[in-house]
Formats: sequence, structure tokens, C-alpha cells
Amino acid sequence: MLIDSTLVLSEKQAITTSAVSENTIDQTAAADAHHRLVVVAQVQEDFVGLTSLKISLQTSDSSTFSQINELLGVSFALADLKAGKSLFKMVLPEGALRYIRGYYTVSGMASAGKISLFITDEA
Repeated sequence: MLIDSTLVLSEKQAITTSAVSENTIDQTAAADAHHRLVVVAQVQEDFVGLTSLKISLQTSDSSTFSQINELLGVSFALADLKAGKSLFKMVLPEGALRYIRGYYTVSGMASAGKISLFITDEA
């Protein structure tokens, strides 16, 4: 799987509190794809202490995300958040506006855990 750096939302991002992804995708600047785009979430480091983690994909017409639409939101229990695990690989939902970012909602008291979240061309 080839990963275009302009389509990476989080690369081994530490998640211990609710937070936005490290990066935002501006679809006008992203590389053109010739296949369907898929969203991939992978655990890079075991999560410790939290109860659950919700991974959302948010979209907006504004780079400030003053108005947000949620494209998807998937929750995972602590038992699922182990290093090396692929949490999901799904087709990018229709309805994405110009800007896309990830959002991580932590339930409980996380003390460790890292995620990679990116969009890739399904070849």
C-alpha cells in the first residue's frame, strides 16, 4: 500500500486526551486518485488506561472547521487498541467537503497509545 504524505492525518500520533489529528487534508491540494479512496486507522502503540476511543472523520468548507460535518465515527474498546492492529479500512464516505481531519474522543484516563490515520488510493 502506497501512502501519499498529503493524505496522512496522523502518523503515530500519541492520543491521551480528546484531540484533533496532527494534519488536515485540503482536497484541492491532495494528489489525484485513480481508484476509490479508503480511510485506514492503525494502532501503533498499545493504549493504556482508557475505557474506549472514538475515531471520527470530520469535514468542513473552512480550514478553521468553524462548521463541522462528521463523515464517520467508530468506537473501540481498550481490548481492541493493541499495537499492530488495523482498526478499519473503509471507503471514504461521500459528502466530504474541502477540508478533512480526524478527531479522537477518549473516554476514561488514557496514559499511552498511538494511532496512524490516513487516506489511500485503493489499488
